[in-house]
Amino acid sequence: MKDDYCRKTSHSKSGPGDAGKTGSWRILRPVIDPAVCIPAKRGTPSCYMCWLYCPDGVISRGIPPEIDYEYCKGCGICAEECPTKAIRMVEESSFIKEDT
Repeated sequence: MKDDYCRKTSHSKSGPGDAGKTGSWRILRPVIDPAVCIPAKRGTPSCYMCWLYCPDGVISRGIPPEIDYEYCKGCGICAEECPTKAIRMVEESSFIKEDT
């Protein structure tokens, strides 16, 4: 019986919000340039490296990809992994006036 219990694994997947709304933790905000982003530029579902590597699962696979800023921590992995450098990290303080 104990061996059966040890072989079982969780099939759940993490998703946005597992750690709560963490957007307020950000110092840098990822911003996508649709003119450079492969899916947005070509209008085809390809690339999505940002979506694949985002540890918080907050990037959509839409055209263009969208970032859920309520949950994005600003880690910058999406910008690092983007093959066309369509994502740049911008100081969060530059968005304060827009968000209020």
